[in-house]
Amino acid sequence: MNQSVQALIVGCGNLLRGDDAVGPVLVRHLWERGVPHGVRCADGGTGGMDVAFQMRGVPHVIIVDACTSGSEPGAIFRLDGVDAETPPLAGINLHAFRWDHALAFARWILKDDYPPRIDVWLIEAEQFAPGEPLSPRVAAAMETVITRIMADVTASTTADVATPVSA
Repeated sequence: MNQSVQALIVGCGNLLRGDDAVGPVLVRHLWERGVPHGVRCADGGTGGMDVAFQMRGVPHVIIVDACTSGSEPGAIFRLDGVDAETPPLAGINLHAFRWDHALAFARWILKDDYPPRIDVWLIEAEQFAPGEPLSPRVAAAMETVITRIMADVTASTTADVATPVSA
């Protein structure tokens, strides 16, 4: 485990399918803007199995992905990934590897190195047209999620910094 990594932000999705790209687009925005020391970003893209190995021993993992729950496009959901119900490993298909599959695989492969805190941010998608950019409502929701994630990781990484005790 890399002791300096306190949080890992993973963007899941397919850059070629409209709103499904929200996770990787979010990660690209964070790379451009910069993240606090101790925070690493990873483009989960369509290579979900690699995400599990990147989670090894990291205390706080944040996953961002698109969803289709039937809610209003741009709706934001935050789930506790540690307690999230995951599909059985026997049902995992590498051509349809989602965030919950990555968690199921990570739980199985990492055992005691599985992260103790996992936040999953899902943004309701509007369209999945090949080659299209994010829809305006999903792009706006992504900016809201970026703000919330950065506030959370900034608070948690600065809380982990030792402060001197005055005599």
